[in-house]
Amino acid sequence: MSSLPLALYVHLPWCVRKCPYCDFNSHALDSTGETSSKAQLDAATEKQYVQALLADLDHELRAWPEVAERPLVSIFFGGGTPSLMSPAGYQAFFAGLGQRLALQDDCEITLEANPGTVEQSRFEGYRQAGINRLSMGVQSFATEQLQALGRIHSGEEAILAAEAARQAGFDNFNLDLMHGLPGQTPELALADLQQALALKPQHISWYQLTLEPNTEFFRRPPRLPDEEVLVDIQDAGAALLAEAGYANYEVSAYAQPGYQARHNLNYWQFGDYLGLGAGAHGKLTRQQADQPGGLLIERRWKTRQPQAYLSRLLEGRDFLAGSESVTQDQRPVEFMMNALRLREGVAAEIYNQRTGLPLTDLQPLLDKLRQQGLWTDQQDRLACSELGWRWLNKVLEEFL
Repeated sequence: MSSLPLALYVHLPWCVRKCPYCDFNSHALDSTGETSSKAQLDAATEKQYVQALLADLDHELRAWPEVAERPLVSIFFGGGTPSLMSPAGYQAFFAGLGQRLALQDDCEITLEANPGTVEQSRFEGYRQAGINRLSMGVQSFATEQLQALGRIHSGEEAILAAEAARQAGFDNFNLDLMHGLPGQTPELALADLQQALALKPQHISWYQLTLEPNTEFFRRPPRLPDEEVLVDIQDAGAALLAEAGYANYEVSAYAQPGYQARHNLNYWQFGDYLGLGAGAHGKLTRQQADQPGGLLIERRWKTRQPQAYLSRLLEGRDFLAGSESVTQDQRPVEFMMNALRLREGVAAEIYNQRTGLPLTDLQPLLDKLRQQGLWTDQQDRLACSELGWRWLNKVLEEFL
C-alpha cells in the first residue's frame, strides 16, 4: 500500500494538571498536586521516554516491515502536553526517527503546546529541532472561563504565546478554542474569537465543550449555556470566522486558504498512521489476499499508563496493548464517519482504494440520501449536501 498516505502520531502523556473536561490519556506530572506553569519533564524521564518511543517504532516496523518504504506525510505530537518535553528531547527523537523512516520533503510536523511562559521560551528551540507547526491550547482568553476549565495559563499569556510563536519563525500555527463554556454568553464567546482573529493564526479549531465520560465535569457537571444560547454562539461565530476568511473545511476546523491541517486531513480521508507513545492508537493497511477486498486494515493501540509504557522498554517487551482488524461490515461506517466530517467530502475513487470494497454496494443508500436532499449531486465525490451537513448525525446513522 505504498500509495496510501502514512502519518505518525506521537503521544506525550504528561500534563501539569489534569483538566476537568479532558478525556485524553493524560497524567499529572507532579502527583503532589503542584500546578506551577514552570513545570517540565525531568531530564532522566525525558531521555528514557525518547528511547521508549524509538523502541516502540522498532517493534512496529518488525510487525509491519513494508511501512519502512513509505515516507511520512505528517507528524503530530499530541498529549497530554508535548511542550513539557525540551527541544533537545525532540532533536534526539528526530535523529532516531531519521534512521528508521523517511519524511516527505514538505512533511507537516505539529506540536501541541501550552501557552504558559516556560513553553514560550522553548518555541525557537522547537523550530530549530524541525517542528514547523504549533497548535496552542488556548480554550479561552477570559479569566473566569479559564479558571472554570482548570487551565493554568492566563489570557495574556495566550496572547504572548502567539506572538512568541511568530517571532520564533512559525508561519503556521493553530489556536484551539472552546465555546459553550460555564458562564459563557454569546458576547463572551465572540470576544474570544475576535481576540483569536486579532492574533492572525493560520488555523483555528473552534468547538463546543462536551461532557465526556471519565472526566471530572461528567461526574460533577458544571452549568452550561442552554441550547438556544449554544445555537446563537455557533451561528454568530461561524459567520465571524467566514467573514475573516477562515473556511470551515471540517466540523470544528477553520483555516485560511492552503492551511488545512494535513495530519487531520489524513485521518478524515481514511489514511494510515503509526501510533507511538503511551496510549497511542494507529491504523495500518496492507495487501492480503484472505481479507475483504484483498486488504488487511488493522487498528493498533499501546499500553496507556506512562510507567507501564516505560517498563516495557526496560523489559525489552512490545509496547502493544491490543490490535484488531477492521471487518468488512465496519469499513463503510468507519470510512464515512471520517470522510463526511469534511465539508467537501472526499473523491469517490478513494473509497475502494482505502476500504477494498466496491462503492456500488452503497449506491442504493446514496440514492436514498440524495432523494432526501442530504447528499451531493456530484457523482465523483462522497459528501453531504448543505442540508446533510447540518444533519450530519442523521446521515451517519444511515451507514450504521
